[in-house]
Amino acid sequence: DKLKNLLELLPEHDLPEDLKSKHCKRCVVVGSGGILHGSELGHLLNQFDIVIRLNDAPVQGYTDDVGNKTTIRMTYPEGAPLSEHEYPPASLFVAVLFKSVDFNWLQAMVKNETL
Repeated sequence: DKLKNLLELLPEHDLPEDLKSKHCKRCVVVGSGGILHGSELGHLLNQFDIVIRLNDAPVQGYTDDVGNKTTIRMTYPEGAPLSEHEYPPASLFVAVLFKSVDFNWLQAMVKNETL
């Protein structure tokens, strides 16, 4: 019931047009473990058609190593980046919800409530 009520609060949206039109020929998932630190692979990562970033993996200040392209950012609510610079306007944010508190978080965001 909680999920059903929450889904009714959300506006219906499809994928952004620029993302729908992309053919994912070469995709890369960039995690947040720090393994790319010092790698200078940013220019290579930016060449992928789709760049999926996980959790709070920062881009700002690390572009030489991790690139600056973000097509999709996927995270649990507690792993969401705090900086607005980590949410480029042309990227898609995907909240991965599975715990009861995640749904409380989403409801608070949609209703502009505090937790």
